[in-house]
Amino acid sequence: MKIKKDQVNKYVNTPFFVIFIGIIILLKTIFFYNNTVAMNEAIDMNMFLGTVSFIIIIVSLIDILPNRARMITVLVVDLLLSILLFADNIYYSFSSNVLSVAQIDNLQYGGEIMKTLPTLLEFKQILYFADLIVIALLLIFRVIKIQKVNENKKILYIFKGIYALIAILIFCFVSLDYVNQGTQVLYNKDMQIRNATILGYHISDIINETNVASKAKYSEYDEFKKDYDKLKEEFDKDYGEIKYNFAGMAKGKNIILLQLESIQEFVVDAKINGKEITPNLNKFLKENIEFTNMHMQSYSTTADSEHTAMTSTFPLENGMAFAKYFANDYDDIFKMYHQNNYFTSYMHGNYPYFWNRGNVYGRLDIDKTEFKEDFEDISENINGDLSDELLYDQAIEKLKGYGKPFFAEIVTASSHTPYVLDGLKDRSKVSIDVGKYKDTYFGNYLEAVNYADYAFGLFVNGLKEAGLYDDTVILVYGDHNGLTMYDNELLDFLKTENPNINDINIKLNYTRVLCGLKIPGIDHVEIFKMINKLDVKPTLCYLSGIEDGISLGTNMFDSKNYVCLNNERIITDKYYYDGNWYEIESGNQVNLNSIDNKTREELEKYENEMRNILDLSMSITLNNLLQNR
Repeated sequence: MKIKKDQVNKYVNTPFFVIFIGIIILLKTIFFYNNTVAMNEAIDMNMFLGTVSFIIIIVSLIDILPNRARMITVLVVDLLLSILLFADNIYYSFSSNVLSVAQIDNLQYGGEIMKTLPTLLEFKQILYFADLIVIALLLIFRVIKIQKVNENKKILYIFKGIYALIAILIFCFVSLDYVNQGTQVLYNKDMQIRNATILGYHISDIINETNVASKAKYSEYDEFKKDYDKLKEEFDKDYGEIKYNFAGMAKGKNIILLQLESIQEFVVDAKINGKEITPNLNKFLKENIEFTNMHMQSYSTTADSEHTAMTSTFPLENGMAFAKYFANDYDDIFKMYHQNNYFTSYMHGNYPYFWNRGNVYGRLDIDKTEFKEDFEDISENINGDLSDELLYDQAIEKLKGYGKPFFAEIVTASSHTPYVLDGLKDRSKVSIDVGKYKDTYFGNYLEAVNYADYAFGLFVNGLKEAGLYDDTVILVYGDHNGLTMYDNELLDFLKTENPNINDINIKLNYTRVLCGLKIPGIDHVEIFKMINKLDVKPTLCYLSGIEDGISLGTNMFDSKNYVCLNNERIITDKYYYDGNWYEIESGNQVNLNSIDNKTREELEKYENEMRNILDLSMSITLNNLLQNR
């Protein structure tokens, strides 16, 4: 039966069309969940019912409006929510996180994700806008019209009153509860979304950000210090045993803290088409101390890694510690070494305005900051940053001139997303053939890592030729993940080594980064215990015989057997926590009632300590507690 245009318009210009759009929005939101927080599990019923509640509110409030305003409003709301879900989906693919209003200050650094955007887009994401595209075409070709319709005012008022009453009741008794659940979860965004839905999350995120300092548990230093000392006493009691006694072995020696861009641990000793991906790093690790279980401190940026290694505190939202709280006081690593008569230096092959590094490092006890404009030769740039090779070559010359024992942090960038090595003059420096992965995001990543390894090899040789290597401690680590958690080519590559890889293994692969430590006089040691960036400062101070100050990390050589991330993840040698506990080997969720009391108490202790650490860290940053002690 042929449907006439006037019949179509009759239905389009009624409240039932708004209900239809509401159903479409619900389907889009379910699609979002299936591609993000519920990618590998069923959608939680609480999250589903909460989403339905929010959409009923939206539909009910829109249906109260007059006809033409109603039609325009529902399409605008559909468009805005589609953009929001799409943006959250893209950002989740990029960082396993969703957007926050706290990141508005970071828009100036949007180029970082924009470079990666083409690799994150998938054709299926058009579904966020499919209905709007169809409606737009129908409007353009005048198949449907948004027009004023004569309505029975008496019936209209009755329906509007019912809709208004439903909206108010649901908002009061259901939706406010979901938003409140979102505001109660401070650190784990996946849990916030599960508790509050994605719509409630964004409302609670705005509420949280309007008075961000109120989220901090401690507002006074004395109160903070009391609980900090108590936590440290518990750490000393439970984890104080030192397996490798390296205390003071770096005293008076040069220290190089080397942060490598996006180098994950899985590339160590891995081969592609018969060739090692990182031969120089492999050699360094086999000659020195190799940590196989360093985890990044958060799903975050390079700046966050620098912040945590420097201060032994957790970052906030991506880059926020650098962007917004750069004027804070910390017992940072530069202060510790400067007070102990070391020459302190920071080097990066980008300009000081990027991630606000000029302001951050300009306030610290650093004798020499070296940014891009401070290097004589800037003739080779990879994706806008000084190439690793050029950075290392000139860094060695600068190190030679520092004189007395120095502490130098060097941050590289050639293995930065999008990994295309744009600007590299001699591609023969990439020594691997990625085969079937050629021109994929994963293949580009392997090539960029291989070049970064090539440059690292030159750096080590250069230090030896300059007479600096033998008397220098070098701690090298990857700053954060380089690939998305579920990159298809990455999973294909990992399954060649472990066909039975489970979801927990994949999540751990995402957070695990390369880490090695050279201590003069110490041969190869392989350490499997869990560590992360919070442990950098206390470890180097321990090696150098320097009093550490306030640090939330612990010595890498003690017996502490778990780490936590700033989004409430906990990693032990056997278990993984993400709101629930999972066995790493099997990937199965742990039934706490079915395990022995000792293990259950241990896991509960880890949860309590994790929340204590996060509360202490957030308070230090938000309330600048270490100022004027």
